[in-house]
Amino acid sequence: MIIGIDIGGSTTDAVLLDEPVRVVTVEANDPVAAAAGALGKLVSDLHHRLSDITVITATGGGARLLGDDLLGVPVRKVSEMTAIGVGGSTLAGKRDALVVSMGTGTAMVSVKGSDIRHVSGTGVGGGTLLGLSKHLLNVARLETLEQMAERGDLSRIDLTVGDLAGGPVGNLPADATASNFGKLSSDVTPEDKARALINMIAEVIVVLSVTAARASGLTDIVLTGKLVRVKPFVERIKATRLLFERNFIIPPHAEFATAIGAARSVHE
Repeated sequence: MIIGIDIGGSTTDAVLLDEPVRVVTVEANDPVAAAAGALGKLVSDLHHRLSDITVITATGGGARLLGDDLLGVPVRKVSEMTAIGVGGSTLAGKRDALVVSMGTGTAMVSVKGSDIRHVSGTGVGGGTLLGLSKHLLNVARLETLEQMAERGDLSRIDLTVGDLAGGPVGNLPADATASNFGKLSSDVTPEDKARALINMIAEVIVVLSVTAARASGLTDIVLTGKLVRVKPFVERIKATRLLFERNFIIPPHAEFATAIGAARSVHE
């Protein structure tokens, strides 16, 4: 039995590849404590014993702090970029793809068969979304931000191509964003700001993903990470992708793709 663990900047995921896939997520400031907690909870939930586990495949920024074993189970370290690439591409069923991992920041990994390379990325990601949400709205939970955003009006915050040109320009439709927060005034609501904030993060990631995919000669873009849980975020990505000749895919279990990739990399 192989368990994959992704020790990220804010959460730690532990996954057992089974039917269905079993996952637990924990939050802890100490990476070793988080990994041990996630492992213990997963084993307990599944009514297994630690002795049933063959190996733990650990990835993410905190994996470097783990020793050769965790709670007596051998640990194998897996490059985070390998885990991202393997997880995203196998979940999407694609041999070749750009896998975009949207965690605290955003990493972009080119997968061409067994050739997996980190090709781009940005500091804009879930950490940016939560940081700005706390600063602008005093909201610290993605669930709360999502609920607010669903009631927001984007047209009261963002300046569109139609606002500037009176209609579409070239391949850009009239409702394409010309300037994020470019129409911000004093009478907008917190819900409007929440919608515009999610929209800005989504558009930055989409544009950078398309650029990286074009540079890598890839058509399919696989989106993974915790941000795929946020409905307005996914809706904006689906709307924006129509501007580009790329196929955006959000596979099942996309939010746990890196932990899944760590476990699957044992067989790669």
